[in-house]
Amino acid sequence: MGIRVRWAGERGHGDHGWLDTWHTFSFADYHDPRFMGFRVLRVINEDTVAPGGGFPTHAHRDMEIISYVLDGALEHRDSLGTGSVIRPGDVQRMSAGTGVRHSEFNSSRTEPVHFLQIWIEPAAAGIAPGYEQKTFTEADKRGHLRLVASPDGADGSVTIHQDARVYATRLGAGEDVEHKLAPGRHAWLQVTRGALTTGGQRLAHGDGAAISGEAVVKLAGEQDAEALLFDLP
Repeated sequence: MGIRVRWAGERGHGDHGWLDTWHTFSFADYHDPRFMGFRVLRVINEDTVAPGGGFPTHAHRDMEIISYVLDGALEHRDSLGTGSVIRPGDVQRMSAGTGVRHSEFNSSRTEPVHFLQIWIEPAAAGIAPGYEQKTFTEADKRGHLRLVASPDGADGSVTIHQDARVYATRLGAGEDVEHKLAPGRHAWLQVTRGALTTGGQRLAHGDGAAISGEAVVKLAGEQDAEALLFDLP
C-alpha cells in the first residue's frame, strides 16, 4: 500500500550507439523480477535515438503501444499503410492486435529524438490492429491533468483497448493537481522532465512510482515538471 518508488538511475540501461534506452520494467535482455510491469502497464522505455537512427521493421501482437515524444520528431511507418511524424505534444496509439509490422526512425539528420514507448496489455487478444494519433498542446496540460488515452476516447483522447486511462500534466513551481482513484484502482506516475512531489516524496526526471491503496493522488510541481499518470485496474 502507499507509494513504491522506481528511481531513474536503477532502471535497466542500454547504450547501443544509435539508441540510448532506459527500461522502467523488464524488457528484452534486461530482467528484474521486482519490476516486471505494474498491473496492466507492461513497458515504459525512455529512448533517445541519434540522428538518422531508428528501429527497423519488426512485428508485434496483442499489445497497446503508445508513443509520447518529448523532444525531436519520430517517423512512423506500419503494415496498416500508416505514415506519420510524431512531435512533442503528439500521442500515438498503435493496437498490435492480431499482428502488425512497423518501423520508427528519427526523421532528423541533425537532432536526436527523445520519447517514451509505453506498452499496455489489452483487455482481449486477437483484436483488429489499429492506429491513432492526437495532439495535446502544452496549454492543454499546463496546471491540470489532461486525459490523453482512455478506453472510450473521452475528451478527444486516443482510444486503447483496456480499462486504463493516461493523463499528462505540466507543472511549474507552486502549481498542483490531484486525481481521485476509484476503489480498487491503482496508479503509476512517470516523471518525464523537471521535478515534482507526491505523497511527501520528491521525484525527478526518469523516476516512477507505483501508487496503491490511496484515494487521491496529489502532484505538486517544483521545477518545470512534466509527468504521465496512469489510472489502472
